[in-house]
Amino acid sequence: MQAFDLSQKVSVITGAGSGIGKSIAEVFSRHGSKVYILDVDEKSAREAEQQIRQADGDATFIRCNVASQAAVKDVMQRIFDESKRIDILVNNAGVAHIGNVETTSEEDMDRIYNINIKGVYNCLHACIPYMKQHGGGVILNLASVASVVAVADRFAYSMSKGAVLTMTLSVAKDYLGDNIRCNSIAPGRVHTPFVDGFLKKNYPGKEEEMFEKLSRTQPIGRMGKPEEIAKLALFLCSDEAGFITGCNYPIDGGFISLNS
Repeated sequence: MQAFDLSQKVSVITGAGSGIGKSIAEVFSRHGSKVYILDVDEKSAREAEQQIRQADGDATFIRCNVASQAAVKDVMQRIFDESKRIDILVNNAGVAHIGNVETTSEEDMDRIYNINIKGVYNCLHACIPYMKQHGGGVILNLASVASVVAVADRFAYSMSKGAVLTMTLSVAKDYLGDNIRCNSIAPGRVHTPFVDGFLKKNYPGKEEEMFEKLSRTQPIGRMGKPEEIAKLALFLCSDEAGFITGCNYPIDGGFISLNS
C-alpha cells in the first residue's frame, strides 16, 4: 500500500477548478480518492475534471455557489446519495480583497463574508452530518498567514481568514467524539492564476517586475507552488495524520516566523 493512501475515500473540494484547489484534487486523485470538484467557474472546473480523468483519476464536477446554503445542501445530498459517504471535505473556495477599513465598502465586506466565512460554514453545516452517519471524516480548511499576523491592506480578507482559523478550532473540539478531525493550512503567497490575473490587471507592462517584487516578500525568496500546498493537504487528510486535529499549519516560506 502506498503512503498517504486515499483509495476508497470520497473527497469534496471547493474551489477546485483552478489554483490550490485544483492541485489538491489532482494529488488526492493520484492517491486513489474519488474527488468532487465544486466551483462556480464551469469552464475551468470542467477542464480540471477532464485532466484528472485523462490521468485515470475519478473526478466529478458539480457547479456550486458555496455562499448559498440551499445550493450546498443540495450538492452534499447528491454526493452522499451517489457515493454513500463523504470522507474528506476541503474548504478551499475563497476570494481576495485589497484595502484597509476605510477603503472597504459594505458591498466588499458582504462579499468576503458570504464566500470566505459563510461559504465555509455552509459546507461544514451540510457535510458534518454525513460524516457522523458514516463514522467520521477529515476536514481541512484553507486559512492564510493573514489569519495570524498583520498584512497591510487586507482588512476584510484578514477578518475572513481569522474566522476560518477559529471555525477550525471550534469544529475540531466539538466533533472529537465523532471521529472527525479538523485542521487548517495557512499559506503565504502562492503562484496561482489569480496572481497572474491580478498583475495583468493592476500592473500592465510591469508584470514581471511586480512578480519578482511579490516573490521577494517571502523570506525564502519565491512564491509557493500550488502542488506544495496540495502535498501538505494530502498528509493532513490521510490516515498518517490520524493523531492531528485542531492545528493550523503555516506553509509560507518563512513569512510568519522570519518576518516577526
